[in-house]
Amino acid sequence: MPPTGLLRVNARPELWEDVAARLRPFVSRQVPAADVDDVLQDVFVRMQRGLGSLREEERFTSWLFQVARSSVAEHVRSKARHPVAVADAIELPSEPVEDDDREASRALSACVSLFVARLPSPYREAVTLVELEALTVREAAEMVGISVSGMKSRVQRGRAQLREMFDACCEIALDARGKVTSFSPRPKPCSSCK
Repeated sequence: MPPTGLLRVNARPELWEDVAARLRPFVSRQVPAADVDDVLQDVFVRMQRGLGSLREEERFTSWLFQVARSSVAEHVRSKARHPVAVADAIELPSEPVEDDDREASRALSACVSLFVARLPSPYREAVTLVELEALTVREAAEMVGISVSGMKSRVQRGRAQLREMFDACCEIALDARGKVTSFSPRPKPCSSCK
């Protein structure tokens, strides 16, 4: 990762491309493909504004991903405020496909970023690092500066809160392996979906 002093507006394009290459997979797992470039542009703007306040160059990567998480969360909140735009962007199957149990999981995965963004801060960060960014618990604990057992606890509590949000929103059917086979929204809107 380039040192912070090298990332200026007039920096070489390959430095920005390096940053974009590192962030694109993370962002693309959390927002629709059509929105990835918009979120990355927002990340670059936020980076440019905040780069001067970054004191330790060793913390650049964790700071970079925190900026990206904030941009993704703001994007998700913005989409939630405009439900018509979200309805157009997310196409849910009208009826579950029986031969492919992955369809229900894919449809529910569109809600994951929205729910993760609503978790309280320590749990949101833990779930994002371990579940969405696929870091090990040890790596996430080192990045945040807490013990491994503390990170495990935050991830477990965050998962439990996510499960409560999904249960409040939808009735979810699981197979014997614990995989989602189907779901149906509850009749009354839940507080998690508002």
